[in-house]
Amino acid sequence: MDIRPIKTEQDYSTAIGRIEVLWGAKKDSPEGDELDILVTLVESYEMKHYPIAPPDPIDAIKFRMEQMGMTSADMVKYLGSQSRVSEILNRKRRLTLGMIKSLYKGLKIPAEILLA
Repeated sequence: MDIRPIKTEQDYSTAIGRIEVLWGAKKDSPEGDELDILVTLVESYEMKHYPIAPPDPIDAIKFRMEQMGMTSADMVKYLGSQSRVSEILNRKRRLTLGMIKSLYKGLKIPAEILLA
């Protein structure tokens, strides 16, 4: 096991290749331990070099609506009147703190996404 920090794209590619070889290794075996270490190193490298921006709040609401088979009419109880729902979903009005709390409690959309 020759594990070193991932500093370059070449190191990253090499680590990914080795992970593919080790994938499915038995837990608590030397190969399984190597896999765990490499995955941790790759995750750290990716977080630093390929950060993922949080989703847009309105996109998150629309995604949750799609997941739950909801229509804009179903959103009235979380956002207010039908016209208010339309304004929010069309980005003509910002979410209020009350709406954010309601969406968090009712639809389990993380508050940190809604506050972005």
